[in-house]
Amino acid sequence: MSPPDAAVDTAQDQAVAQGADRALVAAARHSGGRTAAVLGCAVAAAAAALAEPAVLGHTLDLLLRKDPSGPAWTLVCAAVIAAEVALDAAAARLTGEVDGRSTARLRRLGLARLLRTAPHHAARHAPGDTAARLTAHATEAGKVPAAAAHAVAALLPPIGAVGALFLIDLWTALAFLLGVPLLVLLLRAFARDTLTSVARYQQVQLATAGRLVEALAGARTIAAAGTAERERARILAQLPELGTEGRRMWRVYGATTARSGALMPMLLYAVLAVGGIRLSAGAIGVGELLAAVRYAGLAAGVGAVTGGLAAVVRGRAAARRTAVLLSLPLLGHGRSQLPDGGPGTVELRGVRVVRGGSTVLNDISLVIPGGSTVAVVGRSGAGKTLFAAVAGRLTDPDAGQVLLDGVPLRDVAVEELRREVGYAFDRPVLLGDTVGDAIGFGAGPDPGPRAVRAAARAAGADLFVRRLPHGYDTRLADAPMSGGEVQRLGLARAFCHAGRLLVLDDATSSLDTVTAREVERALAHDVRPGTRIVVAHRLSSAVRADLVVWLEDGRVRAVGTHGELWRQDPGYRAVFAADAASEAAEGEAEPGAGAAAQAEPGAGAAAEAEDRRVPGKQEAAR
Repeated sequence: MSPPDAAVDTAQDQAVAQGADRALVAAARHSGGRTAAVLGCAVAAAAAALAEPAVLGHTLDLLLRKDPSGPAWTLVCAAVIAAEVALDAAAARLTGEVDGRSTARLRRLGLARLLRTAPHHAARHAPGDTAARLTAHATEAGKVPAAAAHAVAALLPPIGAVGALFLIDLWTALAFLLGVPLLVLLLRAFARDTLTSVARYQQVQLATAGRLVEALAGARTIAAAGTAERERARILAQLPELGTEGRRMWRVYGATTARSGALMPMLLYAVLAVGGIRLSAGAIGVGELLAAVRYAGLAAGVGAVTGGLAAVVRGRAAARRTAVLLSLPLLGHGRSQLPDGGPGTVELRGVRVVRGGSTVLNDISLVIPGGSTVAVVGRSGAGKTLFAAVAGRLTDPDAGQVLLDGVPLRDVAVEELRREVGYAFDRPVLLGDTVGDAIGFGAGPDPGPRAVRAAARAAGADLFVRRLPHGYDTRLADAPMSGGEVQRLGLARAFCHAGRLLVLDDATSSLDTVTAREVERALAHDVRPGTRIVVAHRLSSAVRADLVVWLEDGRVRAVGTHGELWRQDPGYRAVFAADAASEAAEGEAEPGAGAAAQAEPGAGAAAEAEDRRVPGKQEAAR
């Protein structure tokens, strides 16, 4: 890696770390009252634990002297111990609530950012990777606020115990302080080594989760290809490394525990030895010696501090994983409204889009008249899908701007934008519980059953939906569908919410030729009028369009009607050569007429007339 690249990566890592800390602070503020209550209960419990040795020592001295107040102090001891237990229980209960609320807060922040960024930014992370960041890592990060409160409270007993040792006897306290530097070095090494191993462990965990989700999504392909063992090996390829990092974490923890376990008895024995000498000299009493030994145990309580520190370290490392989602750039929106009754005129001014350091769309400037149907054509990689995404503002251009009815899309309110601009995709994802819900899914009010059925009819989906066990009320999980049927439901959803601009991104690619023609006719007559941008691979789609935008290498090579481009440019005809042959083979035209029929302007009308002259042709093609 070159120095500039390393510097960029370091800056990005620092930005993510800062974002993680900000997210943790936001999560703590979200449950600020409960977090404060956890801290209060933990500190109070620590104070009770700190008072306990003094009370026990004083009570022991009173009982040894047979002082009349001894029984009363015994009750005080019981009350202090009961208070410590009750406060610990309250802190544990509140900790669960804070952990849950903080985790939910982090997940909402991550999910909101994921849904408000441009799709290509969200696609940077594999589904399994994203799921792990929003589940396991968010859960671990959500423990940080309460863990930090417990870690702060855990510092009180050691610090208070050292002070108490000085109050009891100076020499006893000095005997303990000889081992404090070793404790500090132990905690510092633990924090450093744990952060490194936890970060690497979580990174390997994310990669494994991503591979697993990919395999589950492609389970049928894997089974058909007979590559189950290969996929199993691919998914588990980093399992040894995961085991290595896991064992390293436990070695670090175990080594710290072992060292503290060796150090603590030595400190206690030193305090006991010095205290015994001071007792024999009459400088302290039996109760004070007991208190000194117990305070030495509290002061050397590195286990509690180590546990709290480990939880904070693990949580911060997990928060950095989740914070990667929070660093995704927002696709911001303005507050402007589109003019009422606008025709849907789309204007692109000097649009340039860069992906991965390469310019994919360059200097695109054109006007799409309102109410027209425009086919966007070109070879694979020409930038058609990105053009469609920019036209409806699924993403922003890196330079230039896009206007709808004279209003820059950046300035349009998100509710207005999604109500007036609809999309249908080549591989739609159906959302909702039932088939009817999937069609009606979208911004704005519920369209109602009548509108849902009308949209399904326009998309050629009504017939097969009514054949499902419960029709439109059939649950999606109980409705096995082909790729073409899923695509028709995606079209129906777009038709149901059609606004002044409708973008079809290769949305009929899985339909047979005849069904695709029916959809195109319904789009012209049965769906709300407006501007249509159609990413076209079919010859028939270009024929029926009012205007064709021909893209080549990210630039507009030509704009015109299909007939004009077909007659004037052999390169344009070459774009559709394979498609023309396939349409002829499917019976869309008479043998040999698939390409020739398109050579003249108005060939689309001729093709429709031919359909009308041959009764039952569409049914036969089905």
